[in-house]
Amino acid sequence: MLGVTQYHWDPENYLALMHEEVPDYERLQDETATAARTEAKHVLELGTGTGETTQRVLAANPLALLVGLDASAEMLAHARSSLPADRVRLIVARLEDPLPAGPFDLVVSALAVHHLDGPGKADLFRRVRPVLSPGGRFVLGDVIVPEDPTDALTPIDGDYDTPSSIADQRQWLEAAGLSPRGGWARRDLAVFVGEVPRIG
Repeated sequence: MLGVTQYHWDPENYLALMHEEVPDYERLQDETATAARTEAKHVLELGTGTGETTQRVLAANPLALLVGLDASAEMLAHARSSLPADRVRLIVARLEDPLPAGPFDLVVSALAVHHLDGPGKADLFRRVRPVLSPGGRFVLGDVIVPEDPTDALTPIDGDYDTPSSIADQRQWLEAAGLSPRGGWARRDLAVFVGEVPRIG
């Protein structure tokens, strides 16, 4: 998204920029939190940022302890000031880095994975699968490449921002051993859900 270098290092202006550049930002956050309501006790968040999604996911899963990853120490410092220390552990790490071992009942991410190219997304999905417990869920809310080009409303720089289509991401979920199920989509935003089959 345009301004990505700004908000990546300027957590004070992050939320205002998101509202400016992502017209359905609040709806995307709400839909992500709804899909993440699983009575989870152990949650991994990819791309915590300033903690906007984190707060919603914790509210949707009141018994959950959450591990949050983000590449920016500045963003995590901002998030730490508004998140409950007894429920959240924040780690500076990139999406390309090894994931915490888990197991997690839920892995969730909003507006972060579109910074990976197609092979990077497929690789991340493959690495998410082993850290999920049986019956666990991966919830991804993000910018996509819409079928109708006129639905592309979110500014994309084509370099740091590399969104993919719904079809491609569902295919990568299936290839990773995650069963795609219903989600939400509006214009160039979508929420994907992939679940690990339960044993027995």
